[in-house]
Amino acid sequence: MEKSLVGKTAVVTGSNSGIGLGVARSLAAQGATVVLNSYTDDDADHALAADMAREFDTTVTYIAADMSKADDCRALIEKAGACDILVNNAGIQHVAPIDEFPTAKWDAIIAINMSSAFHTTAVALPMMRAAGWGRVVNIASAHGLTASPYKSAYVAAKHGIVGLTKVTALETAKEPITANAICPGYVLTPLVESQIPDTAKKYGMTEEEAKEKVILERQPSKAFATVEQIGGTAVFLCSDSAEQITGTTISVDGGWTAL
Repeated sequence: MEKSLVGKTAVVTGSNSGIGLGVARSLAAQGATVVLNSYTDDDADHALAADMAREFDTTVTYIAADMSKADDCRALIEKAGACDILVNNAGIQHVAPIDEFPTAKWDAIIAINMSSAFHTTAVALPMMRAAGWGRVVNIASAHGLTASPYKSAYVAAKHGIVGLTKVTALETAKEPITANAICPGYVLTPLVESQIPDTAKKYGMTEEEAKEKVILERQPSKAFATVEQIGGTAVFLCSDSAEQITGTTISVDGGWTAL
C-alpha cells in the first residue's frame, strides 16, 4: 500500500512518549520525515529516533527544545529546516484550586500548553507557504471544549489552543494549508497506565473498577482512547480527504463532550 506522506516533514512537539510519540509513529508509518522533540537531550532520545527510522524506513531525528521558552520553540522549527506538518502536542498538568494554584505552575502550563503553539506556528507557516502545502494539527483536549474544577491553567490553555486553531485556519483559509485541533478525552498512555494501581489503592477498588468509576468517570464509553487512534486522526487530517476540514475540532473522547 502506498504511503501517503512521503516527501513531507512533520515536527511533533513533546513526542518522546505518550500521545506525541503515538502521533509521530503514525506519521512515520505513512512515510513522513519526522522530527521528534522534548526538553531532554539524552542518548535514549536519539536512540528512539534511530529505532523509529529503521522501523518505518524513513528519516527520523530528535531535536531538544524547551517548549516553555519562546526562543526554543522557534529554534526547533528553524533547526528542522522544513515543516509541512506541525503537531503541537507538548503539555504539562497541575491540579489545584484557583486560590491555591501556584503562579509558577500557571505560567509554565500556559507557556508549554498554549504559547509554544503560537511560536512554532509563527515560524512554520512561512515554510508551509513556500512549500505550497501545510497542515497544523493542535492536540487540544476535551478540556478545550468543557471544564473541570481544579484545572484552571490546563483548561484555559486548551481553550486557548482551540481559539488559536480557528485563527490559524482563517488566516490560511484561501491557501492549501489547514489547521485543526484534536480533542482527546482520556488516552491510555504509559503515564496514565502507571496511575491506575495507585488510584485503585486510594479508593479501595480493583484496577478495573478504578478505571471505570474514577479515571473514566466522565468518559461515557468507559474505554480509553489509544495513542494509535489519535495518530490515525492526525494522519486523516493530513490526507486529501481532509482538504476542506479546517478551523474545527475533532473529539476523540468516547462521548465526553456529548454530555
